[in-house]
Amino acid sequence: MSTITIIGGHGKVALLAAPLLSKAGHTVRSVIRKEEQSSDIEAANATPVVADVEHLDTDAIAEVVAGSDAIVWSAGAGGSGEDHTWAMDRDAAIRVMDAAQKSGIRRFVMVSYFNSRLVDGEVPGVEKGDEMYAYYYNAKSQADEHLRTKTNLDWTVLGPSVLALDPATETVTVDSTGETRDLDVPSTSRDNVAHVIAAALDEPAVIGKTLNFHDGDTPIAEAVAQGV
Repeated sequence: MSTITIIGGHGKVALLAAPLLSKAGHTVRSVIRKEEQSSDIEAANATPVVADVEHLDTDAIAEVVAGSDAIVWSAGAGGSGEDHTWAMDRDAAIRVMDAAQKSGIRRFVMVSYFNSRLVDGEVPGVEKGDEMYAYYYNAKSQADEHLRTKTNLDWTVLGPSVLALDPATETVTVDSTGETRDLDVPSTSRDNVAHVIAAALDEPAVIGKTLNFHDGDTPIAEAVAQGV
């Protein structure tokens, strides 16, 4: 099977995705910033790789991901401020994409957000003081656009709606019409996102596709296959 490198390996979604990928027969490498996070990575049946991609250049990141068959971007600034959001959600993500190309890696799965889009000013429906500001939407959108139009990677962009901590239902609805926004649809559990990552990596038909989804009634493998 494949060697999968997860960027943002200590995040909630990544820690749920790693054992699923390992169970499917993949070798999983999880990139983390802190050595002390290694035990959590090992408990998720992945190999910890300590590297801070926010502060590494493209060549250094290429060394980190070398030997991988696919990369999953599941990192983010996590509401830690505007400067960090631009640096992580856009700039570091783009360097990882460029590093993948430099290393000859083809497959790239980007965990983004529902109907990734540029916004002007405040985000409708989100009160000031929440973590979801326009700069988050714009940083993520610019990274997604770089992946789609500035690389030759075999990409898939995943757009989960608002994230919850519920156990996986293993059923979702894929809605790639672009007619609704993430605040207008049901949430999705992080566990379901992990299952969608695993399904997308094993579904060649979603290469070059964007899948926006939320919790629903269709089994994930079927929903991913039909979401093209």
